Amino acid sequence: MPAASAAGRTRATVRARARTLPPWSVLAAGALAGGLLGGGYGLVRTPDYTATSYVVAVPARDADPASALGFAQAYGRVATQVAVLADAQVGAGVPAATLKRSVRTATSPDAPMVAVSATSHRPDLAADMANAVSEALTRHAGNASGSTHVTLRSFARATRPTEPSSAPAGLAGLVGASAGGLLGGLALLVRPRRAAAGSGRAAAVPAPATAADVRGQS
Repeated sequence: MPAASAAGRTRATVRARARTLPPWSVLAAGALAGGLLGGGYGLVRTPDYTATSYVVAVPARDADPASALGFAQAYGRVATQVAVLADAQVGAGVPAATLKRSVRTATSPDAPMVAVSATSHRPDLAADMANAVSEALTRHAGNASGSTHVTLRSFARATRPTEPSSAPAGLAGLVGASAGGLLGGLALLVRPRRAAAGSGRAAAVPAPATAADVRGQS
């Protein structure tokens, strides 16, 4: 019992001291905690590397040049399909499921070009995956060129990236500090409302005057 009462007094003391802290301390504590968590995560996580290769759609001599742009858009969507990835997994040296998670494509509304980007913890593997998918996509486009009258050609091969594409520890710390400060601000917005609600419930309501009191006053 004495130990329990001492613990209760300690918690009450802590709560009383917390109430005396200025409001900005909540923001500072949230920003500090978020910055430490974000920076720590940025330091311990393994960096990612991204490599990008480019292929360009080329129409046949008797085809409409404008058709190349439309087929580039279509091949950009086809690049991450199972048929292309199954063909690319041999050249990449990884399963098709890994390519599905790691490879992304992008196209331009103004140029008949497809960008194939691959991300990995290993910079050499990122370049190998991007080039393997580009080559597989080029072969598939060549097999269908008899009906589409459009082929894909390599424009730029992916090279081994020298810098990580993931956020550095400093940026992760800034993001964490911003998130922590935002949570602290939300806590400040909620606290006055609860205090107001509590004071409203504690307010006394005057009782109605009785008939005897009215006669006594008259």
